Amino acid sequence: MSLSIRRLALVACLLAIVLPGCKKQDDAATKAAEPALTVSVIPVLQQQVANGLTVSGPVSPVEEMQLGVEISGQRVTALKVDVGQWVKAGQVLLTLDHRTLDAALAQADANLKQAQAGAVLAKANLVRGEGLAKDHYISASQLDQLRAAKLQADAQLATAQAARDASALQRSFAELRAPANGQISKRLVQPGQIAAGGTELMRLIRDGKLEWRAELPASQLSLVKPGDRIALRGRDGEMVEGRVRAVSPGVDASSRTGTMYADLPQPQGLHPGTYLEGRIDTGLADSPVVPSAAIVLRDGFQTVFVVDAQNKVHATRIDTGSKDGGQVQVLRGLKAGDRVVVEGTGFLADGDVVKVVAPSAAGVAKTGTTP
Repeated sequence: MSLSIRRLALVACLLAIVLPGCKKQDDAATKAAEPALTVSVIPVLQQQVANGLTVSGPVSPVEEMQLGVEISGQRVTALKVDVGQWVKAGQVLLTLDHRTLDAALAQADANLKQAQAGAVLAKANLVRGEGLAKDHYISASQLDQLRAAKLQADAQLATAQAARDASALQRSFAELRAPANGQISKRLVQPGQIAAGGTELMRLIRDGKLEWRAELPASQLSLVKPGDRIALRGRDGEMVEGRVRAVSPGVDASSRTGTMYADLPQPQGLHPGTYLEGRIDTGLADSPVVPSAAIVLRDGFQTVFVVDAQNKVHATRIDTGSKDGGQVQVLRGLKAGDRVVVEGTGFLADGDVVKVVAPSAAGVAKTGTTP
């Protein structure tokens, strides 16, 4: 009997030790099953958005003319313009030393006058000879000689006239004139410098017109067409608008990109060579949109957390398009009606079970939508 009592006492002691431990394990399991994070979600909406591309490229002159002189060995005696100055077609930009050219032109003028005098004399002799030949005072061979002298004098006059025109043309080369209206963008010469024919001395932006160029991959190049609107943000924050003028018909074999050219009719504050980001509007499209607050970067990819019916989150990579008013166009990865986390994304991981609550006032303001 005493042995049975001892056994019962031992069992009671073991139960007293084991039961509290079991209770603690049950409580831990219950706590583990409960959601550890609280988030707010918003449904993905299907909206009509402006379809477009955001790319970067340089601002460049539409036509930049390289200017130089056509004669060599002459010294620059005067520079009439400087960088940034606007000029008109025909305006003198620089002058070369033209003393030797003036002397050559004067000699050509003298030769021309001499030839003109010879032609006048030969013509008068021929007229008199024809009158004498009618009265048989000179022979036919003498008349032929007078006619040949007249032709020779005319040829000498034409030669002298051509030589004079060539000298005048050479003299005109001593002045570099603007071939069109525009703005001087570069000056590569100084007074006193010996100019070499065919070398670049200045650059002129024709009519001051600028354009924006962007290199696009083949997949994007096919979406752009002439007439599409573009918008650039200048360094001072001012928006500059333009239109696509031309799109290259093919892509470069090495870079796999093609070039888009957009005119900038009023390029306020923009300068050639400036590298700017711009947007190309390619039309309207119905696409899913999400608030920008729902997008996070994970492993370098744009990611959103989609909450399923069991309140389990799934990290989903997406491709985005245009942005407008805090809403981001989703090109791939989501569909309308999906629930995405907008508050509480910072500590989420794929597979977490969450507790869903209504967005706060700040969250509603960020999303720009009604939950």
